[in-house]
Amino acid sequence: MEADSYITIKSFSQGIYKEKGSRFIASAYPVSDIEEIRTIIDNIRKEYHDARHHCYAYMIGYERITWRVNDDGEPSGTAGRPILGQINSFGLTNILIVVTRYFGGTLLGVSGLIQAYKSAAASAIGNSEIVSYTVQEFYEISFPYISLNTLMKMLKEEGIGQSEQSFDLECKMRINFRLSARDRILMKLSRIEGLKYRFIETV
Repeated sequence: MEADSYITIKSFSQGIYKEKGSRFIASAYPVSDIEEIRTIIDNIRKEYHDARHHCYAYMIGYERITWRVNDDGEPSGTAGRPILGQINSFGLTNILIVVTRYFGGTLLGVSGLIQAYKSAAASAIGNSEIVSYTVQEFYEISFPYISLNTLMKMLKEEGIGQSEQSFDLECKMRINFRLSARDRILMKLSRIEGLKYRFIETV
C-alpha cells in the first residue's frame, strides 16, 4: 500500500466459531472514530445481553497507530490480542471486531481461547468485502472570477474533486485531492492570481 492508501472492510460482516460447546460470534464493523466504537460496543452488549464475554480490538487511522484490545474478563492476552492479530494480518484499519462468547460449560484453556478468538475474528474478516481508499485532504478556496478558467484547467489536469461551488465576483469552492499530491497541488494553487486556500480536514 502507498503511504496515503489504506484498506478496510466495506460493511458489517459476521463470523461464528464453535469449540466444545462454546459459541464465538465475531462482528466486524467499518469505523472512523472512538465515539462510534463505544456506541457499537454498547449496542452489542444489549443485543447479546445473556452472553458471558464481549471481547474486542480496533484499529483506526490510515497510519495504523491508534488501536486498543479488551479481554472483557477472559484471561489476559487470550482474546483481544488474537483479534487484533487478525486485523494486523490482513493489514486493515478503520475496523472494530467484537467477539461475543457464549460459554459452553467446558474450559478451553489459554491456547484454546487464543485459537477460538483468532478463528472467530478471521471468519468475520473472511466474510467481508475488503476495499481500498486513498487519504484525501479537503480545502476551501476563494479566488476572483477572472482566475476561474485558469483554476478549472488546473483542477481538471490534476483530477481534483470539487464541491460547494459559488461563482460571483469573489468565487468559492471546496476541493479535495489525495494526501501524497499535497505539496504539488498547493504550489500550483499559490501561482493562481488572487487565490487563497484554507485547510479543512484530512479523511
